[in-house]
Amino acid sequence: MSSPDAEIIDLLRQKRLTIGTVESATGGLIANLLTNVPGSSDVFKGSVVAYSNEIKINVVGVKANTIDLHGAVSSQVAKEMAKGGRKVLNVDICLADTGIAGPGGATPGKPVGLFYLGLSDKRRASSRKHLFSGTREENKMSAALTALEWLLESLR
Repeated sequence: MSSPDAEIIDLLRQKRLTIGTVESATGGLIANLLTNVPGSSDVFKGSVVAYSNEIKINVVGVKANTIDLHGAVSSQVAKEMAKGGRKVLNVDICLADTGIAGPGGATPGKPVGLFYLGLSDKRRASSRKHLFSGTREENKMSAALTALEWLLESLR
């Protein structure tokens, strides 16, 4: 899977849209891929690595109740991360992720490799569930690239 980041930056620039990320399990990898593109500073405003629930709640604005009810790795949290990130970063679009990169961390019903990606724009916040099966590093990269593919699809 090749990274769609250059095309994303071009499309964001053409549409005069800004982007930011709120990342948990990918640890800033999505932001890294976007900022590797020359000229990304025209559209990329920033990122929050919300690795802990404390940061998800106190910085990004995820409701503690949402984490209590659904768990940090859930569709609901991914959506709230993306929505909160749009506000905190003051961007048009925010990409978010929460997941279990591995090799540990699995719980009943939530296996290693489970990720929820969140995408929020002016119209809505949505999430997508993905299950990757690689090493920790492979799962993180797969999640980051899948998030960027989803963003590209939504920009087209």
